[in-house]
Parts: sequence; structure tokens; C-alpha cells
Amino acid sequence: MPTSRQGSVRLFRFSGIDVFLHWSWFLVAAYEIQIRKGLYSSMTWNVLEYLALFLIVMLHEFGHALACRQVGGQANQIMLWPLGGVAYVNPPQRPGATLWSIAAGPLVNVALFPILLVLSRLATASSDAHALLWFLTWRVDLGLLVFNMLPIYPLDGGQILRSLLWFVMGRARSLLVATILGFVGIVGFIGLAFLKHDSWLGVIAVFLLLNCWGGLKHAQVLLRFAKLPRREGFACPSCKTAPPIGEYWKCSQCHRPFDTFSTQGVCPHCGARYATTKCLDCGTMNPIADWAAHNYVPTHVYSPQP
Repeated sequence: MPTSRQGSVRLFRFSGIDVFLHWSWFLVAAYEIQIRKGLYSSMTWNVLEYLALFLIVMLHEFGHALACRQVGGQANQIMLWPLGGVAYVNPPQRPGATLWSIAAGPLVNVALFPILLVLSRLATASSDAHALLWFLTWRVDLGLLVFNMLPIYPLDGGQILRSLLWFVMGRARSLLVATILGFVGIVGFIGLAFLKHDSWLGVIAVFLLLNCWGGLKHAQVLLRFAKLPRREGFACPSCKTAPPIGEYWKCSQCHRPFDTFSTQGVCPHCGARYATTKCLDCGTMNPIADWAAHNYVPTHVYSPQP
């Protein structure tokens, strides 16, 4: 997956979301347009075909980004590259919010399908327009939908499965199960690539493998975090989870870790005060007073350093 903005060109901004295009997209576009040469009466239709593919992928990613914002998450960047698109979304760490942020992408393809189907039926048979619309309907839109819904992490289907499991298994275990199932699917993907001697499928399989491995590592971190001792008498107002005991919050001024609940939101090193505290489980920010089930009386009083 391309890193943020690296080797990319900024195309435009819509609704506060920047859209970037990775430089490698141009190379693959030229290759794909060339190998499909002759399917239309003019190369112009081949260019339109690839631009339409670009548009459908972009709309899919906007579905993710706008849905994430709808549930209170952060989404301000989309990267388009040869293997598709990546919407950099950070939904609230709740199963319902994550589920909607992921499911909205495939739902865009579901909504586009009848529109493209009607347009292809209206186009004159045997025309370039009909051939283009047929390809976009069945091979691009429906193909992307079916592929993305495969229950292989990190595809949308694998992440939707993880979100559903989250309701009953919790954040860490759901990710662990989804990545393990993802590895099974990736093995099948690699086998298919060898069977068909398709190098492109092999590239996709490697991409899935690397991201699934990253998901597994993240699940292991979450499992260790879930086992930390928790502070009694406090709970996140959003997810109702008690905060861990320890120096897990980092001061933005002196960059040193501290336990915000033992100091009532004051960094003991530089005296910086924080009106809100971030939940390390769900990522939401709330005033520290809202965490307490009763009046909080600190055992130590810290004063700002001169």
C-alpha cells in the first residue's frame, strides 16, 4: 500500500477530502489501454474505459470516507494507485461505526450497478458505447464488488467480517480471527495465481499477505493491551471501558509519557494541562471529569514547573 502522499500527485479536494494519484497509476494505465487496443473502433474509447474504472474506484473510496465522517471518524485523504484505491479512514473504535465505514464502499458499487445496467440497455447494440457500458457494469462494477466482498482481510469483506465478530468477540479477538481466516484465503489466492500463471494475481496476493500480516501483529498488540490492569472508578464515556494503569499517555509538549488519571490531566514533567483525555481503547476524546464515576481526589498534586 502506498504511504501517505509519497510519490503521488494531488488531484483535487472534495468535502475536505484530498484525492491523490500515485505515479505508478500512469504506467499501468498505459499498459492496460494498450493491451485492450482493438476492442473499440478508436483508442479514445479505451482511454474512456480506464478513466471510468478510475471514477468507479474513486466513488467506492469516497463511500468509505464519507461514511466514516458520518459516524464521527476522521477521513481526509484518498490515494488511487494501480491495485485500486485506499481511503485513509479512522472511524471511532466501535464495531457499529467501523462496520458502516467499511460497508459503505461496496454499497456504492451496489447503487451504481442498476444505473450502469440501465444505461447499457439504452445504448445502441453493437456500438462502442454499449460495449463500454457492458464492460463497466459486469466486469468493473460487479467485479470490484464481488472481489472486495471476499472474506479475506484486509479486503472489505474481511473487514466487514471482523466488524461483525467484534460485536461478540471484542476488538482484539475479532481482528485475530479475521486475519487468521484471511491467511487461509490468501493461500487460495496464491494457488490460483500459480494455477493460472497470472503475475497480476500474484502481486495482489503479496499485497494481501503483507496487510494481513500487519493486521495479525496489530491484533497481538491489542490482546496484550486488553490484559493490562485497569483503573477502578473510571470509564470512558463513549465505550465504557476502564483506562489502563500506567504511563500510556504522551505529553504533546515535552513528549514524555505519563498517567493522566493519576495527575488529573496534568503532565508531571512540564506542567502542561489537558482539558480532554483520549481513550486508548476507542480513540475518543472526553473531559477527564466525565470519566469519573465519583468525585476524583488525586493522591498527588502536581504544579506546573517554572
